[in-house]
Amino acid sequence: MAADGGTPSGARTAGVPPEPVGPVAAVRPFLVTAGRVAPDAAGRPMPVETQMVATADGLAGLHRLSFERHDIVAACRRPQSIAEIAARLRLHLNVVRILAEDLRTAGQLTVHLPDTAAVHDASVLRRLIEGLRAIPDSRGALRDSD
Repeated sequence: MAADGGTPSGARTAGVPPEPVGPVAAVRPFLVTAGRVAPDAAGRPMPVETQMVATADGLAGLHRLSFERHDIVAACRRPQSIAEIAARLRLHLNVVRILAEDLRTAGQLTVHLPDTAAVHDASVLRRLIEGLRAIPDSRGALRDSD
């Protein structure tokens, strides 16, 4: 425990993903991925909105994982997108994509790819905009419907 009664700044609480704190790691991204720049043989990167969830095997084997892989699986106790993990862990987006594919192949993560048909559907964007406009601002007033 720290002098103020909290946990020391370097300690992690079980089940709580690390928050981005301090400087970004000095390790170059190509070292983390062993020089790989594509997550799979086809070379197609996972979309940034791809959801990842740790599997039971991944959580059980958490102590065997090292560094970034450990942090990714630990942060994915709840569904997280690739973009969220990259931001939270302060890792390069492509590093997370590559490591997520490795963890998926090893059975430590379940990856849920977005429905590409829905992504390109204009009605989804219209509903999103309408939903955002229906949220009142801090004064309780609805936003204009420009």
